Amino acid sequence: MDKTVKRSPDKAIAAAGLVLLAAAAAGQFAARHAEGFARWYSIHIYSVIVSVVGRICGLVPVSVSELGLYTLAVLSVWYTVRRRRQWRSVVSRAVFILGAAAFLYTFNCGINYYRPPFSSELSLDVRESSVEELRNLCEYLTQKVNETADDSSYRAQWALWGRDAMERLGEEYDGLRGYYPRAKPVAVSWILSVQQLSGIYSPFTVEGNYNRDMTDYNIPHTICHELSHLRGFMREDEANFIGYLACIGSDRKIFQYSGYLTGWVYAGNALAGQDPDGYRELYGRLTPRVREDLKRNSEFWNRYEGKVAEVSNQLNDTYLKMNDQKEGVRTYGRMVDLMLAYHRE
Repeated sequence: MDKTVKRSPDKAIAAAGLVLLAAAAAGQFAARHAEGFARWYSIHIYSVIVSVVGRICGLVPVSVSELGLYTLAVLSVWYTVRRRRQWRSVVSRAVFILGAAAFLYTFNCGINYYRPPFSSELSLDVRESSVEELRNLCEYLTQKVNETADDSSYRAQWALWGRDAMERLGEEYDGLRGYYPRAKPVAVSWILSVQQLSGIYSPFTVEGNYNRDMTDYNIPHTICHELSHLRGFMREDEANFIGYLACIGSDRKIFQYSGYLTGWVYAGNALAGQDPDGYRELYGRLTPRVREDLKRNSEFWNRYEGKVAEVSNQLNDTYLKMNDQKEGVRTYGRMVDLMLAYHRE
């Protein structure tokens, strides 16, 4: 009597995970060592991924990455408990999930870290600047911040306006041209707040997500910052600068205000380290409305300082260095150098 042998899929599932891990490693190697590969991939392949996956996930009104994270966590616990005596099944699926995550991260994010920076497309003269040049930039930003301060709030429209601002900037710079989905707020934004994060790009769903609990003026710039990652510009200093350009070039006053005030904070902090008296004098020129926004912003983030924030900052620093941003979180400071170079033009 013939008997059908039922084969376990565990080996096949684990093998598929290992294949995905190998593909991710190959992609990382090519990005780091094959000259021109990262730029070619970002322009010709990644842009298609954004157009397809971004459109599909954009049909869902909530963050697909956030929903998927919660779902995966619940299913993983459920499956592990249910199959706790079948360790091969648990391990094989863990290997597959790890491989899939590495594959999606590499081809939807990791490779892009090695493309030429956005600033190279602008031919900006990024160099050391004098304190006088820095003070002149801060004076300009102080004036623009006061001019654009706006009490109106249309939060429901900000995601749409952010997409419009990025598309508008794309008309000026070819590297930013392409499809943009709407950025989405994280429903449980406390998760970002305790990590001191204003937003996050999800390579698994090609989405830009932002912290909806933070002070209003932060949100428009954060939306544009996260959307810049969908054009393949992953470096944080570049994304901050692109967000700044998108906001100040928007036809929406709240976006202009967000861009100028974010720029003022970065440049002002740099000036405070070089010319404290000059910084205090410029701060005193800000309107009461602007100073109140800055106060609320500081109070918001101060509430979440602690061990979790310290660990998150250290992990972020390590992550940036692993992706060829050798200065770690200090690369955020290059935002000032880029603004100085841009306003010198």
